[in-house]
Order: sequence, then structure tokens, then C-alpha cells
Amino acid sequence: MNSDKPASPSLPSHVAVIMDGNNRWAKQRQLSSAEGHKKGVAALRELVRYCSELDGINVLTVFAFSSENWQRSDEEVNAIMGLMLQAMVNELPELNENGVRMHIVGDRSGLSEGLIQRIENAELSTLQNDGMHLVIAINYGGRWDIMNAAKSLLEEAQKEERNINEITENDFAQFLSLSEFSDPDLLIRTGGEHRISNFLLWQAAYSELYFTEVFWPAFRMIDFWRAIRVYQQRERRYGR
Repeated sequence: MNSDKPASPSLPSHVAVIMDGNNRWAKQRQLSSAEGHKKGVAALRELVRYCSELDGINVLTVFAFSSENWQRSDEEVNAIMGLMLQAMVNELPELNENGVRMHIVGDRSGLSEGLIQRIENAELSTLQNDGMHLVIAINYGGRWDIMNAAKSLLEEAQKEERNINEITENDFAQFLSLSEFSDPDLLIRTGGEHRISNFLLWQAAYSELYFTEVFWPAFRMIDFWRAIRVYQQRERRYGR
């Protein structure tokens, strides 16, 4: 799909989601955290399916595992990684059927060899799909993204002997993880927290933010449309 495809004036072209509340949803039901994360995968599947059918949403970016999530218990981390391993295989048929192309962003050096192999296979398997782009952030942090881009830009500038005063924001942005996509128009966070928690710090500078109390496993399409309606009612001025 051409990421420059014009979106419907009423829909955000790029939607980002912080999928928060899996653990709290599970605790309310006296279930394990693993059950909460399983339900979270199902909620994501439904959202991807739904967005891929809409004419206007070109990119869906989701925060699956942050660089800070390693601080959780070994049991929970292992459960999440296991689900990711399964999803990289189990979700491919439907993604291909719906023409969805998958991209994984984040620091892969911290992931297991098995997960890296499945990530690479998933990206290759969906490479020719020309529908919506699904970007999954795994072992990702906004500060890591900015630091990584800064180092890469510095290396290039030194090789090309560029004048540092001539470097622009656009030059820098080319080295960020989502450089091939427009910045998110709408950023949704579930679970009731009102912060972006080190997610897309550069890219979300002018994103419209929407916070909902609904835990991610319970997030339904009616909740998604509530976010869309709020987005449609806002006037985006970009500082003007």
C-alpha cells in the first residue's frame, strides 16, 4: 500500500494505540495475567480486522511491549513473549487475507532468537500486501528511538562531513523507527492512565490524544468509534 494515500477527511490516517489494562482486567475477574494478555491479543485482532476494512485508516501502530516492561515478573514476561511467538504465526493467514502488512519496531537485540526469526518471517510473509500497515512496537521506547536516531544521524554526518548546523528536523526524522509513515493523527490509550509512557515521543508531538477508562481486553469497536468521534470534533492547528 502507498502510505501517502489520502485519507478520508473524517478519519485519522494513522492511529496509534497504547493497549493498557490487561492485568487489571484479569485481576477484576480473578484470572491470571496470562489470561488478560490472551484476551488483549483477541482485542487487537478485532481492531486490526475492523480498521483494515475502513477506507481511510492507512496505518495502525500499537504498543505491545515497552522497554520498561522487562521489569515485570519473569512469569508475566515469559507469558507475553510466548503469546508473541504464537501470534507471529497464528495471525498471518488473516493478515494476508485482509491485505495487512506487518512491521515490527523496537530494539530487537533484547529479544530471543526464536522471536526475531518469527518477526522476520512475518514481515517477509506480508511484504507484498497492499492494504493497511500494522506497526507493532516490541521492546520499544520513545527515548530509545530518539537516541538511536541521533546516533545514526551523527554517524552519517561524520561520514559525509556535513555541517551540523545544516541538519534539519526532517533529516533527523528519517532515522526514527516510523520514518516511512506520517505521524499519528490520533493516539488512544486505554486503561484510565493519562500519559503516553515513553511511546512515540517525537512522532506524537501533534497527535490528538484520547484516554479511556476501558481496559484493553474489554475495548470494543463502539469504544473505538467514541475516540474517532472525539477526534472528528477537534480542530488541528499545529501551533497556528
